[in-house]
Amino acid sequence: MCEANAYLIEGQETTLVMESVDTIEPQEDGIQLVSIFGEQKFLKAQIHSLSLVDNKVYLKHSA
Repeated sequence: MCEANAYLIEGQETTLVMESVDTIEPQEDGIQLVSIFGEQKFLKAQIHSLSLVDNKVYLKHSA
């Protein structure tokens, strides 16, 4: 499986916001995360970086 976990970076803290992310869809004022289980979450954030080997997506709040 190739799903990733999404983490939100806030200052020096990194918090897991969703496991098993299958889809990340850009929206007008943020992004929509959808897991392989159908769970959906909207965040006013943008992609900060990706670690494809570790299956991690790092997000930061939008300015």
